[in-house]
Amino acid sequence: MATKVIDPPQKRFYRQRAHTNPIADHCFDYPIRPDLMKWNELYPNYDQNGEQVEYLDVGCGYGGLLVTLASVYPDKLSLGMEIRVKVCDYVQDRIKSLRSESPGKYDQIACIRSNAMKYLPNYFHKGQLSKLFFMFPDPHFKKTKHKWRIISKPLLADYAYVLKVGGIVYFGTDVEELYNWMDSHFNEHPLFKQLTEDEISSDAIYSKLFDCTEEGQKVTRAGGKKFLAAYKRVEDPYSR
Repeated sequence: MATKVIDPPQKRFYRQRAHTNPIADHCFDYPIRPDLMKWNELYPNYDQNGEQVEYLDVGCGYGGLLVTLASVYPDKLSLGMEIRVKVCDYVQDRIKSLRSESPGKYDQIACIRSNAMKYLPNYFHKGQLSKLFFMFPDPHFKKTKHKWRIISKPLLADYAYVLKVGGIVYFGTDVEELYNWMDSHFNEHPLFKQLTEDEISSDAIYSKLFDCTEEGQKVTRAGGKKFLAAYKRVEDPYSR
């Protein structure tokens, strides 16, 4: 029997405020430790003894990057993490629709509602991830809200923990001040080294990052500037 095709979700039914306080007390279900996470509930063909989630899109928005990852890396498990309830619902329904339209093609992507600033180590083992994305994060312009930014000195320790040596973290924005903030934080951290244009030119996803997300497409339509960088996780220089 053919699988019933599910209609794509319509964004107008999933609208939500763009800004969320990430340090507020939200209600989340999260595992106590990574090996208690039930990944098989998210990925239809998940093998408990084999593959692991390797790519993470933090603040995945409406899922544009996730869909692109499914095409570029069909053999890798990618996860979107989104803090906003309705936006996460939209991505989950979008994935259900895509799976019904193209059986097997989108089984390797999923989305959960969680707060990466608080619970990332609850989901992932040390060195589990090989790609980590922060595309068009909330700028939190006011100085009093800079502590809400997804890139900060304390949080970089968590990102270095879950990212394997040789793994890559990507970040992009249309706000130059925010780009400089993120770039300086990664540049000052001893466990990250910026990749040059030559080093990243052969990366299959890098050139697609600006226009695969809904925010990136908006900036393109408006003729705005975009800023993008990639940093590699390196060995701890003090562990030798």
